[in-house]
Amino acid sequence: MAEVIVIGAGVVGLSSALALQARGLSVTVLDREGPAAGASAGNAGAFAFTDILPLASPGIMKKAPKWLLDPLGPLSVPPAYALRIAPWMWRFWRACSVANVAASTAAQTALMDLSKTELEPFLAATGTAPMLRKEGNLQVYESQAEFNASLPGWRARADHGIDFRHMTSDEMAQIQPGLSPRFTHGTFTPGWYSIADPRDYVLALADRFRAGGGTITIAEATGLTDTGVVTADGALTGRVVLAAGAHSHRLARTLGVRIPLETERGYNTTLPGDAFDLRTQVTFGGHGFVVSKLSSGIRVGGAVELGGLDLPPNFKRSQAMLDKAAAFLPGLRTTGGTQWMGFRPSLPDSLPALGPLPGHPNVTCAFGHGHLGLTQSAGTARIVADLVAGATPAIDLAPFSPARF
Repeated sequence: MAEVIVIGAGVVGLSSALALQARGLSVTVLDREGPAAGASAGNAGAFAFTDILPLASPGIMKKAPKWLLDPLGPLSVPPAYALRIAPWMWRFWRACSVANVAASTAAQTALMDLSKTELEPFLAATGTAPMLRKEGNLQVYESQAEFNASLPGWRARADHGIDFRHMTSDEMAQIQPGLSPRFTHGTFTPGWYSIADPRDYVLALADRFRAGGGTITIAEATGLTDTGVVTADGALTGRVVLAAGAHSHRLARTLGVRIPLETERGYNTTLPGDAFDLRTQVTFGGHGFVVSKLSSGIRVGGAVELGGLDLPPNFKRSQAMLDKAAAFLPGLRTTGGTQWMGFRPSLPDSLPALGPLPGHPNVTCAFGHGHLGLTQSAGTARIVADLVAGATPAIDLAPFSPARF
């Protein structure tokens, strides 16, 4: 019998399993498909520690009406899902108040700081340190007006001690040659790290976990109980860590707990590695996507499609981002790519759910990180291990409480 059952073999689940294993606990990881089968396989590979501003913000509300009119734009809701997501959108709108954004930013910063502190020791302990890259991120703007609109966000980051440097087009060219001249301003954040390839990283964590005596079982969890997990193959008994990403709310509901988790469906295209001389991750914030250099190729992706778990993919979104990337990076070769879509678990206030499932102390929640699962994985793993071991967590978890809704 396992002392702890972690549901989810993505980056958050396996990082948590390894942290629990390091505390001397017997751990089983349960996943419906196996390691790195979901969003952990196809993300942009960034440890975006400077990304402290919540998606739910006054700025996004100003842009949202225009974006929502474009079905292939940075933010979209498929018509077939619009009514179903309306209650979540109402909560999202409420989270955009000035006071709520300030509180979310402070909480996000605390989790980011912890995650950055924990990352390199975690990589060293798991033998994955050689996969870390420190190449920064370049955010680019197409006009003085767009750049000016970004300044309040950069002032908020400066207030939290984040290092960055605003740049002219000539200065940007020194960091990343080949940008279209349409980009007149930029901001470089050197503290933005990345991983060589997110899928390879998660598979390496799985190998390390197994080597330490851990078990990974491929089976679908169909329900939770106060003593463990129910699967199609039988019941497992033990403490439970719920890290099933975008599927987590469905399992919470089997214990009668409703958590407003929705799915940011992310799209990308991974091109061959020689498609462009990419020297840093480039963020095209006005268009909602990034271009990342991975060991597996050049990845062009991002955007937010709030469309749930069941609708078929719309790969026109991948193509739309790729077409824009070709215009923004004129030397980019766009042939030979592989398209992908994955589910990012998103809560309305942009903060994850960390802590006991309301009314069920045997279940520890670790889901809802949105597009920051990789970034916050090491910090979340530390928190999960502390909670399960009965230790005091390193940060105040009140803003992340699964009961806050």
